[in-house]
Amino acid sequence: MIEIVEVTKRYGNKVAVEKLNLAVPNGELFAFLGPNGAGKTTTIKMLCGLLFPTSGTVKIGGYNMSTHGDEARALVSYVPDQPFLYEKLTGREFLQFTADLYGMPIAYGKSRMERVIEMFHLDEFVDTLTERYSHGMRQRTVFAAALLHEPKLLIADEPTVGLDPKSIRELKVLLRDLAKQGVTVFLSTHTLDIAQELADRVGIIHNGTLIGCGTLADLRKKAGSDGTLEDVFLKITEPSEST
Repeated sequence: MIEIVEVTKRYGNKVAVEKLNLAVPNGELFAFLGPNGAGKTTTIKMLCGLLFPTSGTVKIGGYNMSTHGDEARALVSYVPDQPFLYEKLTGREFLQFTADLYGMPIAYGKSRMERVIEMFHLDEFVDTLTERYSHGMRQRTVFAAALLHEPKLLIADEPTVGLDPKSIRELKVLLRDLAKQGVTVFLSTHTLDIAQELADRVGIIHNGTLIGCGTLADLRKKAGSDGTLEDVFLKITEPSEST
């Protein structure tokens, strides 16, 4: 589903991502980790078609994002770390707006709206202006909109921020179920225990370079550690102390 080949992204003289190679197949839940400023956000923006690489190629579902962006973006949904809604719309109107953006047929759009409203338990507030929503209500509505058109790739950036324990548990179940249904889930998070619990594979980016990628067992071997993902992450990304 995701093919990143020799991708470099520069901002002037600053290299944000350098010679990144990454392939994520259909139905994999992939966790993308890294310290602040490591290149995660730049990579995500290139996957969404919000930025184009300085060199190299980004393909989604076989479509080159630079040359066939419309086809590639139609396969993708992105849930940012700060959920954005149009505050003078109700939740239902926001879902309808999303359906219209994707050109969904009226009957199909209506049935999908009812499905995601049920899936995310939006019934109690979906006809209320979104300006009145709590963070958790906003997050649930944004996820509902993201899954409305049944994307093949879901990109979620820090999706658990601000959620209560019950909502976090429901979200974890949802992400695993999506992967079982064949949806590729690209999860960027600083919550390493969730990444350890959910991910099929983990990629670690540091200073713009992918320094580790594989299962937890693979990363443990690379780090020379039998610890948790947090232990492995810190060992791989922290500079060794000089003696």
